[in-house]
Amino acid sequence: MKIIHITDTHLSPSKPHFNGNWAPLVRWIAETGADLVVHTGDLSVDGADKDEDLSFCMELMREVSIPMLIVPGNHDVGHLPGSAQPVNPERLARWRAMVGPDYWAQDIGDWRIIGLNSLLMGFEDAEEQAQFEWLEKTLAERGTRRIAMFAHKPLFVDDANEGDTGYWSLRPSQRRHLYDLIEAHDVALFGSGHLHWSWKGAFGKTSLVWAPPTAFILDKMEREMPGERLVGAAVHELGDEVKTELVAVPGMTAYFLDDVVEEVYPQAAHKKQPEQAE
Repeated sequence: MKIIHITDTHLSPSKPHFNGNWAPLVRWIAETGADLVVHTGDLSVDGADKDEDLSFCMELMREVSIPMLIVPGNHDVGHLPGSAQPVNPERLARWRAMVGPDYWAQDIGDWRIIGLNSLLMGFEDAEEQAQFEWLEKTLAERGTRRIAMFAHKPLFVDDANEGDTGYWSLRPSQRRHLYDLIEAHDVALFGSGHLHWSWKGAFGKTSLVWAPPTAFILDKMEREMPGERLVGAAVHELGDEVKTELVAVPGMTAYFLDDVVEEVYPQAAHKKQPEQAE
């Protein structure tokens, strides 16, 4: 099975800075012969607060002829407690009404594809608990199927046992819970986005992939991270082994957020806390 993994499109009707990368991506996807597209979030510039951003994004997503599954990013539903836009019932309801479920599972052949709302992880509330209970049940009922799991935020950035990275990755308690489930249930792939860096690695027997962003990369406004600065997509071939290629899609422009951050995300240009970074 071939999965095209895209992430961080950051599309908007009112802030169209990165919209030009969508058409070449759609053309390229149509030529891949893929079975499925998975979008790991940040569809929008500000879908967390603007209906029109999410509706605009979904109109564009329908241009993709291959079936697509989507999980939300922080710009779609909000982020951690104390951030400028924390996840709340209103933001979750907007996503669920306009896009669909924020976590899901779909069986395709010998595989169970699972999408998680990583933005719920860190609140330690009823929504987080409900997702973990659902995930435990979904994994327990997989039968002989192998698991490919997708989320917006990565498990970690620099080290599997690192502390709290704030904005960038899952918090240690939730990360440990996922580690235990991944080890117990033959999770072959964990794919994510969010960092605007592209990287392939492993955690035990699980392939870890940060897909290339579609919208932009970062120059000097954030620290160096593992991997490479690349605008494009990831191609996952799921068989006896997981094989992933990180692709610079022809016709796409490697925009730097640094050049337009004051226009697109002014709060990031003047951030005071890691949780408010963009």
